[in-house]
Amino acid sequence: MSKIKQNKIPMTLTEDNLLKVAVEQGIIENEFNWKLVREHDGLTNQSKDIIWIEWNEDGTFKEKHDTFAIGRSLLMSPFNQFFTWQTTPITKIITRRPTADIFYIKFETENSVYRLIKLK
Repeated sequence: MSKIKQNKIPMTLTEDNLLKVAVEQGIIENEFNWKLVREHDGLTNQSKDIIWIEWNEDGTFKEKHDTFAIGRSLLMSPFNQFFTWQTTPITKIITRRPTADIFYIKFETENSVYRLIKLK
């Protein structure tokens, strides 16, 4: 019989006998600056930060970036094994409004269409 590996989320017990998930460790975020919506089903993910990942031709990590571009994947924080969401690489940028007042892009990946909005 094979064993299933389960990730453990650290928790602490407060003085009021409440379990507190370790937000301070970046495992679960409670502040959101970004919202990503997948068009075909409305799936919504939120995160504090985002980065854009560039890949080598063999599919391995090449470099991380602060800006979007064709061929890059979006990775939503926290940036550890508990990350919120990662898209497949962008194949087409449909709409972009990255200005000082508002940041909004609609982009297509290898298998979905997404809308990314900066909340703050």
